[in-house]
Amino acid sequence: MTEFHPKTEEEAASIISGHAARGAALAIVGGNSRSGFGNAVVSEAVLSSRDLAGIVAYNPGEMVMTARAGTPVAEIEAALAEGGQMMAFEPMDHRPLMGTQGEPTIGGIFAANVSGPRRFVSGAARDSLLGVRFVNGRGEIVKAGGRVMKNVTGLDLVKLMAGSHGTLGLLTEVTFRVPPKAKTEQTIIVSGLNDADAANAMGAAMALPVDVSGAAHLPLTVAWSFIGGTMPQGEATVLRLEGLPGSVSARSEKLAAAMGRLGSVKRLEEDDSRRLWREVRDVKPYADGTMRPIWRVSVAPSIGHQLVAALRLEEGVDAYYDWQGGLVWMRMEAEPEGEMLRRYIHALGGGHATLMRATSAHCAMTPAFQPQPEAVALLSARVKAKFDPAGIFNPGKMA
Repeated sequence: MTEFHPKTEEEAASIISGHAARGAALAIVGGNSRSGFGNAVVSEAVLSSRDLAGIVAYNPGEMVMTARAGTPVAEIEAALAEGGQMMAFEPMDHRPLMGTQGEPTIGGIFAANVSGPRRFVSGAARDSLLGVRFVNGRGEIVKAGGRVMKNVTGLDLVKLMAGSHGTLGLLTEVTFRVPPKAKTEQTIIVSGLNDADAANAMGAAMALPVDVSGAAHLPLTVAWSFIGGTMPQGEATVLRLEGLPGSVSARSEKLAAAMGRLGSVKRLEEDDSRRLWREVRDVKPYADGTMRPIWRVSVAPSIGHQLVAALRLEEGVDAYYDWQGGLVWMRMEAEPEGEMLRRYIHALGGGHATLMRATSAHCAMTPAFQPQPEAVALLSARVKAKFDPAGIFNPGKMA
């Protein structure tokens, strides 16, 4: 397979325009750390943003960073740490779960709208994105806000590119918000709650004036695997507090007192707390070296546990909950059972199920993304036709 690694936007534009003229497909990738995710892409050539790298502008006082799309996430995080700032959306590292070896890039993070445990209070990756540069399917270099593409007046190009998975264009540069990093953090662990009681406990914690920034429930089957097996025995409902040391301490006392009425309570201090939430973010229990199907399910926080309970009656399934119960990481023991899963999601009020990992045979039989309603699918097709009229970018990726 031919691989292209352009070093400039102009070089990327030339490659794309040449392929568009021939109607030849291009698989768009960043560092390829999510290889195998999504519907299969049929292409004989790969176009990578990996060599479009480097931080373009960063002034901590402005709380904004601009970087080329191929810049490694590790480089971004190192610069932000030095400036006392962070990516609020806390993007996961897919490599342990997917068993890949690529280097995550900042363009890939935004192209896939990758968002971690803080998402339910700080927003998704797309909510931090302020501007983009990209090359569309005609080989034109576009800067969001600086140029209006014909027949797409009124569309927010920044938001469209975030989460488009390379189907609308090759991201070459991103500008995004970088708020201050919390000085410290603690996590309150409530032990012994079943899934339903944990959902109620997380809801109660969120209603308190303590600014919880992480709320997850780890059932018995997975809780033992976190922070080197040092979690309290049994189920663990974990609640994170971040901020200045004095504030975190005071809020921790208030939260512990409230949660102590529901179960036994333990505190994790800063180092263990940070490790725990990295492992929650990166789906550590299911980074097991197998290809057993993994689903990422987004539903209303009140129905996540109901969905898992219903599935357990019919299928071997393991799961844990993030985003106050609204994000369910689910591992099937054998088949993906996509139709059954999506049928239950619909019956419980709707949501989205994305197949993150499975064997190639299972991926070929199971749509990776939640099917869109007809009206939305038609709109998506029209947008795709305007950005990529020859249909060369990641064909089939989000079909």
